Amino acid sequence: MHRLGIRSDFRPVKQKKQSFTPDRARAIDVEVEKLIRAQYIREVDYPKWLANMVLVPKGEGKWRLCIDFTDLNKACQKDSYPLYRIDALIDGTTGCLLMSFLDAFQGYHQIPLHPKDQEKTTFITNKPTYCYTVMSFELKNAGATYQRLVKKLFQYHLGRNMEAYVDYMLVKSLVVEHHPIDLEECF
Repeated sequence: MHRLGIRSDFRPVKQKKQSFTPDRARAIDVEVEKLIRAQYIREVDYPKWLANMVLVPKGEGKWRLCIDFTDLNKACQKDSYPLYRIDALIDGTTGCLLMSFLDAFQGYHQIPLHPKDQEKTTFITNKPTYCYTVMSFELKNAGATYQRLVKKLFQYHLGRNMEAYVDYMLVKSLVVEHHPIDLEECF
């Protein structure tokens, strides 16, 4: 479970609602509807914290919906859980003949957000206001929480037949014929 760790000396911030062009507003509606269907967000009536949405171009005319948690993230304490060193992870693949790369980005939404922190993630839409019930990628310390969980889940595989850096995972095999077994062991 992810906790925000808001420092007591910070007061809640309500960002003013931003306007979007009709095509961007439609894109936002589509993305918000996906979050509702997946049960990653829920409606909020009287929020103390309020953030705006931001659309980031993905290419091919598609958009990624992000939430501007700048004010909320400033209020959160830093989780100093160490991330793995990239150079050590690369060195760990030396001699491997076959590797499978996995992007576990959606794993962020598998980690629940503490119930007392959920309404602090409230964001403005053209309709109701919503908050996250699961950890959002944009939240401070989300990477540390995710890395901590990955280390616990894959503790017997990391360094042996698997490497992981936050949501990027790699299953590795020294012998090509062992790769299906290594994949099955890890997942």
